[in-house]
Amino acid sequence: MFIAILTYKKPLSEVDKFLPAHREYLSAHYAAGDFIASGPQTPRIGGVIMMKADDRTAVDVIIAEDPFHINGIADYQIVEFTPTMFCESTFSCLLR
Repeated sequence: MFIAILTYKKPLSEVDKFLPAHREYLSAHYAAGDFIASGPQTPRIGGVIMMKADDRTAVDVIIAEDPFHINGIADYQIVEFTPTMFCESTFSCLLR
């Protein structure tokens, strides 16, 4: 499992121009089963994406499709981890 931590390199006015395309990208990867959770950081200096992928190469391919990456909007820090504990129902845990 991987977490992508995005840090904006551009002002929010520039980020917002690419937000609709970024959300379409997110939706496509949720539909494909790649993404588990995502959202903006607080304060809004970037975002976070939790994803499933076989390896770092697969993550790099996925990130390369992000309009934020393509247009130089954000830097990405990728953290790989192995979950050893988790909520049985991810959706209900996220709503708490």
